[in-house]
Amino acid sequence: MQATQAANQQSVRVIDGDTIDVSGQRIRIHGIDAPEGRQTCLRGGVEWLCGQEAAKAIRVMIRGSEVTCQTIDKDRYGRLVSKYYADGKDLGGALVEQGLALAYRRHSKDYTGAEATAKAAQGGLWSGEFVAPWDWQRGKRLVDTPANHNGDCAIKGNISRSGERIYHVPEGCYYARTKISRAKGERMFCSEDEAREAGWRRSRR
Repeated sequence: MQATQAANQQSVRVIDGDTIDVSGQRIRIHGIDAPEGRQTCLRGGVEWLCGQEAAKAIRVMIRGSEVTCQTIDKDRYGRLVSKYYADGKDLGGALVEQGLALAYRRHSKDYTGAEATAKAAQGGLWSGEFVAPWDWQRGKRLVDTPANHNGDCAIKGNISRSGERIYHVPEGCYYARTKISRAKGERMFCSEDEAREAGWRRSRR
């Protein structure tokens, strides 16, 4: 684990609730999993943009603050995994405590207490119904909409035999022959940015 370092405020860009870009390098926030940018949740039977709300909360916390980071590890996509602080406040813990992210128990139990606090207070995601981000990435959906049946999202996210995540655009060489199996964790994307942010790479042909 590396020492805590300051990050230039101008170089920090929020991608979504658990991913930050620092000077062109994607960094995953340690110990949390936040809703994807396009993910929606239900509150009182009404959809709300929980993914966008999580990203907005991170932007608000870092605005005008001294941002520091502490590198913990690297994920399987080669991204750094770091704890981020805004004026000393742990961003990951704060987001989980607001109910806008979940403790990513598969990798860390640092924020299980913060999650219990949010759940008891029925804050954020816990105020209604939601799909856990890791399940949403595998294609599970809470609300059945035309987009979820791939009508509006034409980019195919395929998993190769070696486990590599590759996406195919409609004009790609292998697009027509590529079949999507949600049972395997394959999915559709509505944009290349969405696919890349989820950790998939474009097919080379």
